[in-house]
Amino acid sequence: MKTVLIDDERLARQELRHLLAAHPEIEIVGEAANVTDALRLLPALQPDLIFLDIEMPGRTGFDLIAALPPPHPEIIFVTAFDAFALRAFEVNALDYLLKPVSPARLKAALERLRVSRAGEVEVEDLSASRTPAGVFREDDQVFLREGDRCWFVPVKDIVLLESEGNHTRVHFHREKPLLHRALASMEERVPDKLFVRANRSQVVNRTFIERVEPWFSGGLKATVKGGLEVEFSRRQAQIFRERLGL
Repeated sequence: MKTVLIDDERLARQELRHLLAAHPEIEIVGEAANVTDALRLLPALQPDLIFLDIEMPGRTGFDLIAALPPPHPEIIFVTAFDAFALRAFEVNALDYLLKPVSPARLKAALERLRVSRAGEVEVEDLSASRTPAGVFREDDQVFLREGDRCWFVPVKDIVLLESEGNHTRVHFHREKPLLHRALASMEERVPDKLFVRANRSQVVNRTFIERVEPWFSGGLKATVKGGLEVEFSRRQAQIFRERLGL
């Protein structure tokens, strides 16, 4: 699979070359340090895939996409900024990698590429590859939207899913958007090695639990990072002990 690296930082291109060496199916056929050089190279090289920085001197990675005649090669953005994730989603980028790129994250992006080339890609999100059952992995990133506000969040950074009627409030960092999905459907998508059901209305990321103490009627009360308190029902407390106890 022919690939071109487009980034104004030579060290960033060098690091990406090093990471891609572990993927022999990827052939790097060229590099460019800016949009002008890239537009000269791409018609001759006809790559299948572009690793593209966003902020470069002169014109941005989005300017490059706008100037390319269709059909476009697949685009994987590689940037130090997470603020452009929504716009990347809008131009149908295959994935959005944040610098410094980890080997695992790159591997997931290339797996997504393989799925895309097989005609099975889902273009409504920019997450990394999922398991066959449709469950996100802890290193995947998910696209969340509430009204005009959007976020691009690693699954492992979600602290709590909390039911509010037929909606679910998602707690991460200091944000708490309310999504138009039932808690049960969202629970099916998150990895059960991270998330545990606490009660009928809450599912918590166990890695954020800082303290657990006995509570009424055989339940448990957990203090979650940031000061949140989550009460485990008696039944879920028993499951929690069986799963995580020695």
